[in-house]
Parts: sequence; C-alpha cells; structure tokens
Amino acid sequence: MKKFILSCESTVDMPYSLVNGRGIPVMFYSYTAGGVEYPDDMERDPEGLTRFYKLLEKEIPSTSQLNEHQYIDFLSELLEKGDVLHIVFGSGMTKSMQGAEAAAEKLRVKYPDRKLILVDSLCASTGYGMLVDGAAELWEQGKSIDEVADWADKMRHRIHHQFFSTDLKYYRRGGRVSGPAATLASILNICPILRLDDKGKIIAYDKARGKRNAINFIMNRMKEHAEGGLDYSGKVYICHSNTIDDAMATKKAIEERFKKIDGEVKIFNIGTIIASHTGPGTVAVFFVGDERT
Repeated sequence: MKKFILSCESTVDMPYSLVNGRGIPVMFYSYTAGGVEYPDDMERDPEGLTRFYKLLEKEIPSTSQLNEHQYIDFLSELLEKGDVLHIVFGSGMTKSMQGAEAAAEKLRVKYPDRKLILVDSLCASTGYGMLVDGAAELWEQGKSIDEVADWADKMRHRIHHQFFSTDLKYYRRGGRVSGPAATLASILNICPILRLDDKGKIIAYDKARGKRNAINFIMNRMKEHAEGGLDYSGKVYICHSNTIDDAMATKKAIEERFKKIDGEVKIFNIGTIIASHTGPGTVAVFFVGDERT
C-alpha cells in the first residue's frame, strides 16, 4: 500500500528497468560531447555505454546540474497525483539540491494540500542507489512519507563508499589528484583509495600498489566500518566504469571474506554522468556501517 510517490535521479547508477519497475519516477541528467547532448539513460539504450566510452577516447564530456525549472516540471507532474518524497543526488557532488529546494519552495505554495519532502542523499552512484533501494523497501511496506524520509535522513550517513581507480587523469581534471601525483601513480602502478565523507564529498585518503592490494585494502576498511564487521549481514553493491574483471575480482573477495551478507553481491555499471568524472577503471563498494566521518 504505497501512500505517496517516491522519486529519484538517474545518478543512482542502476538500470532503469529495476527502478522504473518498482514504480519510481526518475529525473534524467545529460552529458554533452562533440556538441551533442546525450541523456544519462540508465541503460535503456543497450549501446549507450559503449558509445559513451568511445566518445571518452576523444574528449572528456561536460555535465551540468539539474536546475530549478527542471525540478518544477518534474515534481509538478508528480504532485498532481499525490504527496512526493524526492531523494536528490548528493550535494557533495552537485549543486542540484539548490535548484530542488528553490523549486520546492514555489511548489509548496502552488500545491498547499500536498506534502513535498526533499532528502539530500549525500551519496553518489550506486551508493545513492542503495539509499533509494532501502527507501523503496519501506515505501512498498506501506510506511508513511515521514517515516521513510526520517529513515533516509539517518541512513544516508551510514552508506559507505569505498573505491579505487587505475586511471587518474579524470580525477586529476576534477582536482581530486594533483598532476604530479597522477603521473607518479601511473608509473608506479599505484591506485588511490577514495571514499565519500560525511558531506558527500570525495576524499582521496590512501593508496595501494596494484589492483589486488587495492581490493584487499578496501576489504580491510569494510571489516573496520561495516555493521557487524566480518559478520556483516546487510547488502553489498559494487559498481564499475568499464572494468568488469576488476569488479568481479572485488565481488569474489567480498563473498569469500564476508559469509553472512544479504544475498549475492550485486554489480552495476557506473552511469555516464559519474563516469564523465571518473573515467574508466574505477571500482566502488557500498555497504552499511558506522556513520561516515
């Protein structure tokens, strides 16, 4: 018994078929390459990611935040049908939340009999998807809009994002890694270890030589921070940018070490918006644990 509408944005980095199949409306980001704008279509086009990585060989696409007018158009249509809980892509990654808040202020005046709640996910990629997934489970159980919003507000700080990359030029472009550090890392086969902090911002906080050591490093961080440590019994999601073998190796390491996880470790593709900033070669692991610091 769904008592309200739950919605999100395409940067949850899960296939549209999974999200839409649960009745969750989605706002779509887009990227521009070669003067052409492409939707972040969540794998609706089977050739979309292949085309994206071919474009990436020639230029780094540009992305933009969602604006107030886009939110007004999207949320107005939903508010015509009922109350809305919209979980927004984390403000540590984009300023879209500002547009969402400006739109919400106007829409609450226009629809005084509707409840509109925004939650800043403070998450990114499939970590954001994990938050939406958990909210959807409560939504499907018939929880109220306030109950689900309160849960998401608390849980967003506890979804850990641990990841590494083997190609640093895109992180260098975004200022996450310095030019000399990126060059040295490439020569020495060093993978930076990154995470999201409590504000949803990317922090490069350690490094490992080679992918195997990077995976082992993340396993140790998961043991340290996951709820229950090695007895962690929650879900684990992995996402990757065009490096499925590394994602599979990470999955194997998790399932060998954490015997009580909830079901199979699921692997997803990093979508075109996030991959425009990470490039290929990134693997991320998401799990529930203590509060991110």
